[in-house]
Amino acid sequence: MAPDDEGCSLRNAGVELVAVGTELVLGATAESNGTWLCQRLAQDGIVVVRRTIVGDDESAIRSAVADALARTGTVVCTGGLGPTQDDLTRPVVAALYGWPLEVNEAWLSVIRDRFRARGRDMPATNRVQAEVPRGAVLLENALGTAPGLALDDAHRGLTVLLPGVPHEMRWLTETHVIELLRKRVGASRAPVLHRVLRTTGLPESEVAGRLADIVERLAPLTLAFLPVGIGIDLRLTSWGEQDAGVAERAFDAAERLIRSRLGDFVYGTADEDLAAIVGRTLQDRGWTIAVAESCTGGLVAKRLSDTAGASAWLLAGVVAYANEAKERLLGVDSDLLRTRGAVSEQVVSAMLDGVIERTGAACAISVTGVAGPDGGTPEKPVGTVWIGARTTVGRLIRRHQLPGTRVEVRARATQAALAQLLELINAPHA
Repeated sequence: MAPDDEGCSLRNAGVELVAVGTELVLGATAESNGTWLCQRLAQDGIVVVRRTIVGDDESAIRSAVADALARTGTVVCTGGLGPTQDDLTRPVVAALYGWPLEVNEAWLSVIRDRFRARGRDMPATNRVQAEVPRGAVLLENALGTAPGLALDDAHRGLTVLLPGVPHEMRWLTETHVIELLRKRVGASRAPVLHRVLRTTGLPESEVAGRLADIVERLAPLTLAFLPVGIGIDLRLTSWGEQDAGVAERAFDAAERLIRSRLGDFVYGTADEDLAAIVGRTLQDRGWTIAVAESCTGGLVAKRLSDTAGASAWLLAGVVAYANEAKERLLGVDSDLLRTRGAVSEQVVSAMLDGVIERTGAACAISVTGVAGPDGGTPEKPVGTVWIGARTTVGRLIRRHQLPGTRVEVRARATQAALAQLLELINAPHA
């Protein structure tokens, strides 16, 4: 295969993204442009195969863009098109292509007019934003002074330069870039589609083990395991090889198969929140809920109250952290606290009864535990959490041993409490 033929073949492999900015490398600013681009391009069947972040450094920018072009022949680069000395993307990429920069007088006039419209003269530094590599296509930017640029030749491939300002980058993408890339890599592809199933209560290794023998049966869909701290999200992806209708039917079949293996550990899809599902279930049944919390410090009530319309079913939340508060606010017997300890099956059960008696709620959640980093004992190590759930037809008390830091234990306990109540509500006797 001749070198130029190989380059043409690579251009069909997908798109690479290069984000430029020292603030991104330092972590001072999140690299959100790439996330948006990945999601938006996928809608048109344009697959992003790699993302790279580099600082405002000539060598780093040149290497990142050159390496990306060598791999795929199609690159979208964001950032570094401003008027200051550290905005290096334009001259570096122009030099990579061997194209000299020339002032585009028409765009320079546009920049001047925009400053005049604000009652100001154009600063001399903004002149560089009208410099365009000879042979590049200027992509007019209606929202800012930095235009997009498209550099394309048979040897190097296509590089699109976009400003790093998010709303400008998005406008240019919608107005100019999507069509450019569709002609290059995506015209014959269906959209890249996803379906996410949300699980809780199982570690990643066990989820993977339960699904190990079905992964190949899901093809051409792929399955990814995404730990999210309070559970494992399962992302099914159709990579543009199937039209939307076929992909949706494949998703349906895959979801049925996964649910048959994981059962109630799958609690929702997409970005559904477990608390919102609990709230919807309560509202459908006409039930109300109250919460009694110790180690979670109000996080269960917060998750529930974050749901729009929670006032229809959320009555109250009691944070009874100290033993005295458990006695006074929830009616927990002092002898029980002394003999069994606050972190015990008996106390979490008494907290359940106390919050229902005081609020009249149909359902309740109670939580008590050792979140750490101190306070653990051999019998009750850090991460020991007792959770109770009660409805009009029964109760479910369970001990959990949760891993992680104090923040992680509290977040996992909150998620486990919501899952435990939903399990009880959906049990056959309910």
